[in-house]
Amino acid sequence: MNTKLSVLGAGSWGTALAILAARNGCQTLLWGHEAEHIANLKEQRQNQRYLPDLLFPETLAVTADLQQAVEFSDTLLLVVPSHAFDKTLENIKPFINDNLQIAWATKGFNHKNGVFLHESVENILSPQIPTAVISGPTFAQEVAANLPTALTIASLHNQFSSLLSSLLRNSRFRVYTSNDLIGVQVGGAVKNVLAIATGIADGLELGANTRAALITRGLTEITRLGVALGGQAETFMGLAGLGDLILTCTDNQSRNRRFGLALGKGGLASEIIAEIDQEVEGISAAKETHLLAKHYGIEMPIVEQIYQVLYQDLSPIKAVQNLLNREPKQEACS
Repeated sequence: MNTKLSVLGAGSWGTALAILAARNGCQTLLWGHEAEHIANLKEQRQNQRYLPDLLFPETLAVTADLQQAVEFSDTLLLVVPSHAFDKTLENIKPFINDNLQIAWATKGFNHKNGVFLHESVENILSPQIPTAVISGPTFAQEVAANLPTALTIASLHNQFSSLLSSLLRNSRFRVYTSNDLIGVQVGGAVKNVLAIATGIADGLELGANTRAALITRGLTEITRLGVALGGQAETFMGLAGLGDLILTCTDNQSRNRRFGLALGKGGLASEIIAEIDQEVEGISAAKETHLLAKHYGIEMPIVEQIYQVLYQDLSPIKAVQNLLNREPKQEACS
């Protein structure tokens, strides 16, 4: 494989995707902004902080030099937290060329204005750049450990989708493609809010029935918003919708679920975040999703209660009571 890939973001997910591509024979360069962290990766040939005991393939190199990373390949894969997405685009702008293609595995909305991340690329770089989003039910540790996984690549550029698919897929990693750039991004962002909700419910020891209800009705809320924003309803029944929602809401590898669990047990948000020591994307996504729902007049009662818990000091148990005390209505799936 002659293709080169630059992965920007040396956290757990960025490292896992870089390992995956490198194992597949792709010359891969992993960039991180912390010079000391990158020095450790070079010396140890593993990401001991986030993915301990998983050695890097020979085809994976690392760097703290952003210009080197951008100029290494015409294909960039951004795996940075959503709050750093705009800044990363601004930082790479001086180094890009006319052949650049950008994909991202970041899940969330733009923190500044709530727009989609593909709109950030268009606004900061160029609307002519081919873009793609990678999303689905994926824990970094399992991908890096070569456990069977499937995800979705969404793009309006079929050639770019095919290229990314060829870089990532193998006998243990299946890739599906989609042209629903909006729906895939909505699913990836809002499922984190629902993971906080199910975590809270389990932290309160409300049982499996409650968890199942939150996941099911949460999927309805995601679908309502996604369709209103231009997504395709069927997307939310796929890997980037239901699949990612189930994974994030039911397994404690999810940072968002663990955050909710600790909240439900009475923990303080600031202390929980410090203990997790990685980005909990659902916190900001709750605010951004709340504002989008309000703007478009979309009913999202679970998201609304999580927003109030996180930003208006509503107690978790009161949020549950508010949901249970809503007026009876006919069940609708959209």
